[in-house]
Amino acid sequence: MISNFLAYLVGLLGGVAVGFQSPIAGSMGQKVGGTASSFLVHLSGMVLSGLLLIFRGGENIRSWQQLPWYAFLSGGFGLILFLTINYTLPKLGSTMMITLIIIGELMIGIIVDHFGWFGVTVRQIDLPRIVGVLLLFGGGYLISR
Repeated sequence: MISNFLAYLVGLLGGVAVGFQSPIAGSMGQKVGGTASSFLVHLSGMVLSGLLLIFRGGENIRSWQQLPWYAFLSGGFGLILFLTINYTLPKLGSTMMITLIIIGELMIGIIVDHFGWFGVTVRQIDLPRIVGVLLLFGGGYLISR
């Protein structure tokens, strides 16, 4: 039970980080451009990741060649995210931008779970999950008003 609680807490921390990162990156993108802000964010993330990797003894970095080809697409998805943020933030505001991103993430998460893509545990789409998606759209609508 405590490990689940910790997992939820860490998950919320990640959400808080994205909640701060998105408007900060969007604001940066308004000043330097979407691609430039993505580059700067990923550069600073690379430096901090490198320091953490050194602190953690390199983890298992030497096994990078064993990763599937699609693992290297994640950086491209990061670029798409930053370009999306830079486009939607000035037009829709921070709350709506984050709402749309979260709805998109959860919809893809449900599909990935259903098919077990990328080695995740299979969790079928069922009525409660469908209702949850509909509630997300309803919440997004209410937030946009």
